[in-house]
Amino acid sequence: MRGNVNGSATARARRVRAALSAAFAACAVTAVLPGSASAEAGVVGARGAGVERVSAAADGTEADGNSAGASITHDGRRVVFSSSATNLTPDAATEGDSVFVRDQRTKQIQRMGNLAPIQPPVISGDGEYLGYAHQWITNVRIRQYQVGTGRTASLNCSAYSCDQPSLSADGRYTAHVVRSPRQPTFGQRIEVQDWNDGGSNQTVAALDHTQPSRPSISGDGRHVAYQDGKAKDVFVWDRTGGTTSGPIEGPAAQATLVQLSDDGGKVVYLSGSDTYVHDVRTGAAQSLPNVRGVAIDPTGRYLLYAPHDTTGPSLTLRDLRTGTEEIVADQPASAGTDAVSAGGRDVVFQSTADDIVPGDTNGKSDVFVRHFY
Repeated sequence: MRGNVNGSATARARRVRAALSAAFAACAVTAVLPGSASAEAGVVGARGAGVERVSAAADGTEADGNSAGASITHDGRRVVFSSSATNLTPDAATEGDSVFVRDQRTKQIQRMGNLAPIQPPVISGDGEYLGYAHQWITNVRIRQYQVGTGRTASLNCSAYSCDQPSLSADGRYTAHVVRSPRQPTFGQRIEVQDWNDGGSNQTVAALDHTQPSRPSISGDGRHVAYQDGKAKDVFVWDRTGGTTSGPIEGPAAQATLVQLSDDGGKVVYLSGSDTYVHDVRTGAAQSLPNVRGVAIDPTGRYLLYAPHDTTGPSLTLRDLRTGTEEIVADQPASAGTDAVSAGGRDVVFQSTADDIVPGDTNGKSDVFVRHFY
């Protein structure tokens, strides 16, 4: 999750970068290719929308492997995704998945580290940091990278496993889940790590089971939304006072968390066949019947959803204030959280369709971004 980058956030980012640089000397292998690829023109829509393929080398070469799991920065400039392709950068792995970051302005692409992700990577709202879970001997760890320098840091999970990272806007805070593979009765803890405080952890919740909890953090690190997968309830934790509210769907319903908006104001959750957008301040919820919410933009205004009706578009972007909608993809496609840039200007998604952009002949799953101007 990510928030608008202002002066204080930028200052915090500098402190985080300094702390990471001092504490962690290991560098990821990064490869930036010169030149830029030509944007692949796509369908033109009501607001002059265009679409381009992201999972391509800097010179426009198609990926020779499947790409998926993308998220985008607030300004839409950087996209992070995982891919099994071996030709996106000169240092790409010959087998297994790698994590890549693409700069949409320069079309440069770099591989972040040599560890294979086991979950989709996430990127901070300002594009300075990314993180992903990877296998570490018998445990799972989260590796965080500073995009500009490639310096790395791992969450201090000790003998435990950490996964499901969610980053604040400037990368200072990381919400994650801690489990113990050796102690089945341990259950799980949802924690927030503060890199500006020496990597200290604060417990958000302790659960007596290992069913999905899926934490989602606000841009300033103040709020964390999470689900109790066993009780099927969604809660919101507030760092101020360490208080927790919920279940936000009410005592009689069941819910699954989708995402907390970066401004901390909206929580998207699923209940039954419907999607709800909960207002944290007022407690009111806006319902969207018979659709599956996928992601919400940093401002909490634009919702990306997938209709249950498979005869229509696969992904649609809705303006929650006006009720107007834009088609993101007519072809079969999917997306994850953090897929929408601020103001709904850009949406990243994945698809195996070969008619989204011209010249798609690789027969692979590709990552695309649709722009709304």
